[in-house]
Amino acid sequence: MFKSTIIASLCAGALGFAPQQTSSPSSALKATDFSKAVGVQAPLGLFDPLNMLEDADQERFERLRYVELKHGRIAQLAFLGNIITRAGVHLPGTIDNEGHTFDSYPNGLAAFFGPDAIPAGGFWQIFAFIGIMELGIMNPDMAKNMGVFEPEFRGDLRNGIKHGDKFAWDNFTPEQKLKKRAIELNNGRAAMMGILGLMMHEKIGGSFPIIGQM
Repeated sequence: MFKSTIIASLCAGALGFAPQQTSSPSSALKATDFSKAVGVQAPLGLFDPLNMLEDADQERFERLRYVELKHGRIAQLAFLGNIITRAGVHLPGTIDNEGHTFDSYPNGLAAFFGPDAIPAGGFWQIFAFIGIMELGIMNPDMAKNMGVFEPEFRGDLRNGIKHGDKFAWDNFTPEQKLKKRAIELNNGRAAMMGILGLMMHEKIGGSFPIIGQM
């Protein structure tokens, strides 16, 4: 399981420097020219070592971009979750009817795999919750189908906060939107490498600044 997680993270990281479109899907870039898209930046430029964009059309490009964006968001949550719990911050109360507290379980991968892992029932509850989020709430077509708003790009999942009669996102200029999308994309790339490093060091062991004992 750990090896599969490492491989998946490496694939996501390799795609991480492939570009993101700079305009809406309706004004698609040429299938063979992604060199000017958001995310192509020094010093690596267009970085696609696994050739995932070779002969790719716009539909495949947008699918890969959405997968990378989603992996980056998950990795940011995972990295922060690791840092926060290792700092001693846990949810209050108990995790089951037997009275086990949240801080009674280990941090990181050890919370799921190992002798002191959470019960199997808890694992499958988390798995089911992620499935519901993936198939329903975080579905990129949900907002469009419900008539809430028209997504500007795949992965446009807004939090519902409005300034006046508009979503906060709609108050930004096109240039500001591109900048913020690039920031989120790069933060996700960094988080993918960060959580991968935490998982590796958890297996290696040792003590590290901020994180503490692994």
